[in-house]
Amino acid sequence: MISKIKAIFFFILFSSFLPTSLLARNLLIKSLGHSSFLINSSEKSILINPFKAIGCASNLKEPKELKVDFILASSRLLDEGYNPHDQLMFVEPGIYQFEDILLNGISVPHDRLDGRRFGMATVWSWEQNNLKIVHMGGAAGDIDINSQIILSRPDILFISIGGGLKSYDGQEAARIVKILKPNVVIPVHFERGKKKKKDCDFSNADLFIENMKDFKVKYVGKDFQIKPKRIDQNIIYIFND
Repeated sequence: MISKIKAIFFFILFSSFLPTSLLARNLLIKSLGHSSFLINSSEKSILINPFKAIGCASNLKEPKELKVDFILASSRLLDEGYNPHDQLMFVEPGIYQFEDILLNGISVPHDRLDGRRFGMATVWSWEQNNLKIVHMGGAAGDIDINSQIILSRPDILFISIGGGLKSYDGQEAARIVKILKPNVVIPVHFERGKKKKKDCDFSNADLFIENMKDFKVKYVGKDFQIKPKRIDQNIIYIFND
């Protein structure tokens, strides 16, 4: 018992001399609802797809002005690119450098008509805490071979699954997942609960899960931490909005 107490004491003493980056390497993901997330690491805070509470997000609380380094948005549509406080926001496709983070924005149709109805969405890829992250919250169209190469094998993939006019349905999303081969999948844009929202064309997650037999499903709360060195393989995290 005494030796165990000594071990704990020396661990605490030694930890106090370690750099903060060594003690806070976990990636904290907080769901804000719809396709919006706050992604925090020890060095950066990134807000994804802030929304106005309309349509399928009408019963959700709008993300308030948050202290973040920057915003990544799929488009300027109000349900995924709402920026009333004019914070730094990347929305157009292209390659950007923000301090030590390289952002790669790829243009993908926002509908199944090559963008003729809702235009194009930007799919974002970047590395944070040594994890490759891809956010496809605004995509509903096919991705070409060049985009597949850039987006392939992410550690974390956010992807829409609920169908409707501006999102992949469960079967389409499962096909994209099998092409990109991520470790972790975080679904967005789908109906939760038995009562369907008014003015919302999303379906639930059932079709997606049925087509993802090789993946385990884990239900988490609004906050979840991912350890880069111990990241799960072939798992779907379903966040509670």
